[in-house]
Amino acid sequence: MVDLRPVGYVIGLLVASLGLTMLVPLAIDLMAGNGHWFVFFESAVITIVTGGLIALACANGVSEGLSLRQTFLLTSLVWLMLPVFGALPFMLGAPDANFTDAFFEAMSGLTTTGATVFTGIENLPDGIKLWRGILQWLGGVGIIVVAMVFLPELRVGGMQIFRSEAFDTMGKILPRAGQIASRISVIYIILTISCALAYSVTGMVPFDAIVHAMTTVSTGGMANSDASFGLYGAGAHYVGAVFMVLAALPFVRYVQLIAGTAQPLWQDTQIHTFFWIVLVTVLLMTSWVWGREGVMSEIAFREALFNITSIISGTGYSSADYMTWGTFPVVLFFFIGLIGGCAGSTSCSVKVFRYQLVFAAIKSQIRQIHSPHGMFTPRYDGRPISEDVLNSVIAFLVAFILALGGTAVLLGLTGLDFITSVSGAAAAIANIGPGLGTEIGPAGNYANINDTAKWILAIAMFVGRLEIMVVLTILTIKFWRN
Repeated sequence: MVDLRPVGYVIGLLVASLGLTMLVPLAIDLMAGNGHWFVFFESAVITIVTGGLIALACANGVSEGLSLRQTFLLTSLVWLMLPVFGALPFMLGAPDANFTDAFFEAMSGLTTTGATVFTGIENLPDGIKLWRGILQWLGGVGIIVVAMVFLPELRVGGMQIFRSEAFDTMGKILPRAGQIASRISVIYIILTISCALAYSVTGMVPFDAIVHAMTTVSTGGMANSDASFGLYGAGAHYVGAVFMVLAALPFVRYVQLIAGTAQPLWQDTQIHTFFWIVLVTVLLMTSWVWGREGVMSEIAFREALFNITSIISGTGYSSADYMTWGTFPVVLFFFIGLIGGCAGSTSCSVKVFRYQLVFAAIKSQIRQIHSPHGMFTPRYDGRPISEDVLNSVIAFLVAFILALGGTAVLLGLTGLDFITSVSGAAAAIANIGPGLGTEIGPAGNYANINDTAKWILAIAMFVGRLEIMVVLTILTIKFWRN
């Protein structure tokens, strides 16, 4: 049997830490004098006490490192337990949600999906708006650590190719995770502060600037209004686009940059490919809108830039209802959402490097067919791609497609229409946020879908954020055998 005490100890500490963060929106509501502060007080007490008791109960089983099975469990259970407690402020006060809606919102926040079931967001207490931002901000930095430390160690989805990227992640996992997290956190905070200041310069009030900075750098996408970024002007759109791109780049490159090594940032083929995809799709979309409107305007370019960047990075903001732009934009938005940003960033979906690895393998295979006696090795960033990495990537892509299809079928069985089912499945598995159609598209939300569909989507967010293979491994019988 797996010794759960080390896992429980870490989860207990993280739950208690989540409770401490509830004191921040508590203070905001207390200063606002709206009486909602007591909701966060109750939630904080429940969360801190429960987390503390779990940690104390498991303290006698703490060891220096975690085994492979314990690491799989920890990686999964953290993203299940934290949304349960993160949902408490939503349940105990405004918006007075039931457990299904509260858990959906918390899971969407911590996985940085950005899908919401709340309407009239601008009328919610400031503490709740800030709490949504905090959940996404914590989830964003958390997923970077998972992507840079745990997934390479667990050999999930080809991530093992990054095991030696700037950090020696071999050996004891938890001590190394702490070291990496401290460096990443500094960069993450710097980006967040810079983003908040930039938003303030564009005219956003300080509170909105702070919350939107949190949800931009985390590529989460939860806004302080039902209209998302439709309320703000050109300056905020350009600032948002810049910081969404920065958040979608590998954070390890920022660590190297601060350490005085800029060369890896400029030479990273994953970054080059990501920028080319963004550039080409923005130009295509701008040209389409210009042709549709019959006039070349800055607004068309800006809306194409902002919304393309938002979807490909998995942020999920919207500045316009692109469902009204025609069939081509709708199809394009669907597919770029399945690309995602770079590995080791806060962004989501398949990730650029996996497509690069697959195309390198296809290119090598085509050359092999042309020259049967030749030796052709697929390469990534100048390095040979090992067979285990390719197998891992292919397994991930197959699992991703099956998970997307299975989720869409299940959503269809709950009564949702085809477009809502397929786009909702993609939006959840790829952690994008908005889907397509009138109900869950950029001008809508998930408020009116049935509870069964909300649970399916919440599970899909969880599975997608953990790169699918982690969850599938835990569900096997062999995992639990000695």
